Amino acid sequence: MFENLSDRLGGVLDRLTKQGALSEDDVKTALREVRVALLEADVSLPVARDFVKKVQDQATGQAVTKSVTPGQQVVKIVHDALVDTLTGSEDPGALKIDNPPAPILMVGLQGSGKTTTTAKLARRLKEREGKRVLMASLDTNRPAAMEQLAILGNQIGVDTLPIVKGENPVQIAKRAKTQASLGGYDVYMLDTAGRLHIDEELIQQAADVRDVVSPRETLLVVDGLTGQDAVNVATEFDDKIGVSGVVLTRMDGDGRGGAALSMRAVTGKPIRFVGLGEKMDALETFEPDRIAGRILGMGDIVALVEKAQETIEAEQAEKMMRRMAKGHFSMNDLKMQLEQMLKMGGMEGMMSMLPGMGKMAKQVQDAGFDDKILKRQIALIQSMTKKERANPGILQASRKKRIAAGAGMDVAELNKLLKMHRQMADTMKKLGKMKGGAMKQAMRALAGKGGMPGLGGAGAPDAKALEAAAKQMSGKMPGGLSGLGGGMGLPSGLSGFGKKK
Repeated sequence: MFENLSDRLGGVLDRLTKQGALSEDDVKTALREVRVALLEADVSLPVARDFVKKVQDQATGQAVTKSVTPGQQVVKIVHDALVDTLTGSEDPGALKIDNPPAPILMVGLQGSGKTTTTAKLARRLKEREGKRVLMASLDTNRPAAMEQLAILGNQIGVDTLPIVKGENPVQIAKRAKTQASLGGYDVYMLDTAGRLHIDEELIQQAADVRDVVSPRETLLVVDGLTGQDAVNVATEFDDKIGVSGVVLTRMDGDGRGGAALSMRAVTGKPIRFVGLGEKMDALETFEPDRIAGRILGMGDIVALVEKAQETIEAEQAEKMMRRMAKGHFSMNDLKMQLEQMLKMGGMEGMMSMLPGMGKMAKQVQDAGFDDKILKRQIALIQSMTKKERANPGILQASRKKRIAAGAGMDVAELNKLLKMHRQMADTMKKLGKMKGGAMKQAMRALAGKGGMPGLGGAGAPDAKALEAAAKQMSGKMPGGLSGLGGGMGLPSGLSGFGKKK
């Protein structure tokens, strides 16, 4: 998401930060490039023009051009302008799903991903907010549309309205409303039919359903790959039906992402969620400040913490932390870290969220690394006996040959893994003894120790503590990859391992 825009803006702002002092001409030249970058990213011309003017007015003032680090100050101004453009006049807050059963109406064109997004959002409401959700398909036109929603509902454990042949969308909506009331549901979601383009029948059908159920939220699902046309679709639906928020889908496949920047400014409607893949958990809330940070390569430590919180068990993390602080770091511990990385989006996914690591993620990718390397490392560890995993020091030539053969690899790759393990064991021991205990800070932040109470008793992840620990640990890991250690760390020493030929 926003890959092209991020690369272009990163290059422009890097040149500014490397200069000792900035003149007005320097800023204006850079902002001309920023405008071109925005237009290439599919941002509409009026929005790009307003954005550049906003930045230029602030960035060419005396306070900036004479400040100690003017380049950094311009980066902050650009960041704030991005947040402002993405946020709009007011924060929409959480979805209005009070006064149960609360109806949510899903509208959009055919092929935009409405049905999948309906299921993703239902799963999110069920698992994160503990809501009882009922889904109903009102799509009587597309073959097997109702069956598709029923199958997705079965996958995620969310109830769907039984299919009755011959009913029209308004009749189905009335039945869903009754079923939700009688069944004690908190939310019922109505997946409406779509068309390949906006026509009178589509609008009338959605309007009729809206009048019957009076939805608390009307979410427009738009395919992010359609670029500026997505803004036109949003404007049209809002004029005819009334939209409370937008969900942009397929944002994982669009490196430009300009529709998101234009959407808020042109339509005035908040972007509530972004779809980042086909899996049922691939739906993220749209947080303007965090998205702006990603665009400018500042990472998204909060998203990283949230992913860690979902996959790391606090008790297990604490146990591993204590072992590592004493210098006990077995092959089982390394295997757990590698598996953790895969669960959290792999090497590239994690690094892109760490502050200042976005460019390194790109370098790692260009060098020919991918997540297959992690899987091959896990395979090597699985080829070892329990005794060998607990004490890799006993591995002599004959054992190494057996382990490598068992994993279908060369002994040379096993040697690289063993070297990496030794480096990590040494590093973890040093981190455990560091003043302030950087590794302990990171693990406690993940486990919610000292954080806000809640979230299943473990406490919310303390993002500030984790970010501070990450910065303290930055550069300490051998191999050049910073890490967060203890169940969340980036294994170091990956350079040279399993490189593509």
